[in-house]
Amino acid sequence: MPIKNIEIKARCADTAKIREILKSWQAEYKGLDHQVDTYFKVNNGRLKLREGNIEKNLIYYDRPNQSGPKKSSVILYPVADSPALKEALTRSLGVWVVVDKHREIYFIDNVKIHLDRLEGLGEFVEIEAIDRDGTIREEKLLEQCQKYLDLFGIREEDLLKGSYSDMLLEAQS
Repeated sequence: MPIKNIEIKARCADTAKIREILKSWQAEYKGLDHQVDTYFKVNNGRLKLREGNIEKNLIYYDRPNQSGPKKSSVILYPVADSPALKEALTRSLGVWVVVDKHREIYFIDNVKIHLDRLEGLGEFVEIEAIDRDGTIREEKLLEQCQKYLDLFGIREEDLLKGSYSDMLLEAQS
């Protein structure tokens, strides 16, 4: 079953400030994950294999490239043997781009917050209000995202339209 989420990505000038806010709100810290996301060439949406210490999934998602909150339909498939799967996907589809990041993972209820660092691109904050079972209204997910945008003091000009993969491809061209 697809997972519905509303997501916001933004440049982050002060990750220490956000860490302190998360601590004061008693966010659950899941850890620091070194993640390598390999995006494959597909006709619709995006397909990536996430290889990390904490998160290891094949992820399909479709969402618009727009500034501010983005609604996504996500399908997660936990992966045990990622090297074999990566080889099969690489040979059959081809690699589009690879995103290598260090990610701090936090949760407050159904909201997942990432503090990301990407070599050559900088530091970012990502907010995902997640509905795993179809019980949370989209309006509520949007409210949750706005709450953390305001709490973290994220400015409109810091919001990203696309994904890290788009930024890397743009930087390479």
